[in-house]
Amino acid sequence: MEVSSTYRYAKISAFKAREVTRAIQGLPVSAALDVVAFSPKKAATMIGKTLKSAIANAENNANLKVDGLVVKEAIAGEGPTMRRMMTRARGSGSTIRKRSSHIRIVLTDEIEIKRREKKPKGAGGVRKKKAPAAKTSKTAPKVEAAESTAAKEKES
Repeated sequence: MEVSSTYRYAKISAFKAREVTRAIQGLPVSAALDVVAFSPKKAATMIGKTLKSAIANAENNANLKVDGLVVKEAIAGEGPTMRRMMTRARGSGSTIRKRSSHIRIVLTDEIEIKRREKKPKGAGGVRKKKAPAAKTSKTAPKVEAAESTAAKEKES
């Protein structure tokens, strides 16, 4: 079952918010919360609120367990842009675009959570050394040619 939550008119550009949404997409909910909590971006707090809201929707509205939830989609789309004027030289003006975005997070319990398997401790760091490569036939004639010229010099 899919559960979603949307943060509309977030006061951040969608370009900046997408950086964090790409990082949490496909992660289990617990890992996504960790990524958002330790991210230094402004968008991370907004996405964290939306993620917590989606988790609450899953628990209360759909009766799903949090342990099995995965972030299926994390999308930051563009919202409306407020345009302001700023005075410039010689009586002219230029526009300032104050961008906003709509952040949408979809959680699902249908995707299986992939966990890494632990390797045994003894097998990790040992590597076998490769045997040195045999000399190719291209270098052999050059050596013979050098020996034959040295022999000719001794004879003369």
